[in-house]
Amino acid sequence: MNKFEFIQIRRFVLKLGKMLHKYGSPSFRLETYLSEVATHLGVHSSFISTPTSLTMVLWSDRHEEEYTHTARIQPGELDMNSLSLTDELAFRLQNGEISLEEADRQLDEIDAMPSPYGKFLTCLAFGLSTSAFAMLMGAGQIEILLSGLLGILVYLWTLWALRSKRVGLMLEPVASFSVGFLACALSYFLGSGFNIWLIILSSLIILVPGLSLTMGLKELSSRNLVSGTARVMDAIMQLFKLYFGAFLGISLGYQVFGQQVMQVATPLPFWINWLGVLMLSAGLVAIFRTRPKHILWAMPSTFIAYAASTWSSAYLENGLGAFVGAFALGVFANLFSRIANAPSTIVAMHGLIVLVPGSKTYIGLNSFISGQDIIKADHIGQETFMILMSLVAGLIFANVVMPTRKAL
Repeated sequence: MNKFEFIQIRRFVLKLGKMLHKYGSPSFRLETYLSEVATHLGVHSSFISTPTSLTMVLWSDRHEEEYTHTARIQPGELDMNSLSLTDELAFRLQNGEISLEEADRQLDEIDAMPSPYGKFLTCLAFGLSTSAFAMLMGAGQIEILLSGLLGILVYLWTLWALRSKRVGLMLEPVASFSVGFLACALSYFLGSGFNIWLIILSSLIILVPGLSLTMGLKELSSRNLVSGTARVMDAIMQLFKLYFGAFLGISLGYQVFGQQVMQVATPLPFWINWLGVLMLSAGLVAIFRTRPKHILWAMPSTFIAYAASTWSSAYLENGLGAFVGAFALGVFANLFSRIANAPSTIVAMHGLIVLVPGSKTYIGLNSFISGQDIIKADHIGQETFMILMSLVAGLIFANVVMPTRKAL
């Protein structure tokens, strides 16, 4: 291997790694995937990925050429469209369908590609998803409506955060503060004693780091200790910032509008939950930027995860129903990977949203600090811990029963 060829390979692998990191790939999947690509291109490699950095070492057979690179990278966000396109590009390169130069050029095109759904549809998706989550939490009609409206406000804050680094650093507390204050104002002017905390939780659910917390534990279980620990701690700090902002907003709202009597919502009929799952799965398509050709796989994954966990919860206690839901979801996602020749993450992330206990962690934190229960729930801390462990175990068992085709 001559020096020019080695430079081309290292440039492509480095760009590929940074892009996949940007699209929210877990460390244990990213490292394995990059190793497979580098091996196919004829170089030896070693990678270390964390939520905020990427280190790679490449060398030729006889160490004639060596290259080490360490980069500080911002934590990525889930982008299933770009993730899928990047994986397809790497697959075509490995099959010899395109040259390394062409693949490098197309990576730049994918990286500059906007969301296929645009800002307006994504805004509606935020409102739809937050309303859907309120349904799943047993909210009343007015609470469902207000959750959707405040969810749109959260999306406007996220848009501003993309344009302003200063706002991006304080996104969680400022978004939760505005939602908390406005919830108090709406309760005062509408003259309704609805559950303010439930509305706040539903409105902020897209920012609640339940998925990140689960991914961190999955990395810890795969012995990616540095990355897993960093991701878990980052999720906990995000949760603290969200709760502090909401608590501050409500405290100020009580001073301005007076303290409202919080009422526990009267649950709607159970079939409303299935409507909520449908709305949530539709909203996540735009939020996760899922490719249109994968929608018919992604949306059913939400129903499979919810149905399996709900059915098994009638026989298993203390959150163990999440194990069955995660197992069914993992098998389905890996089956999708084999049939569609695409990363299983594309499907798995949709279903995990209805299983991750981010909301329960938030509820437990509120009960501990304020002494108020957002919903009627006993042993919330124990159930949250069991759900987290059940999710990790369910995904591990699914990989044994139905191995995935791709590392991603």
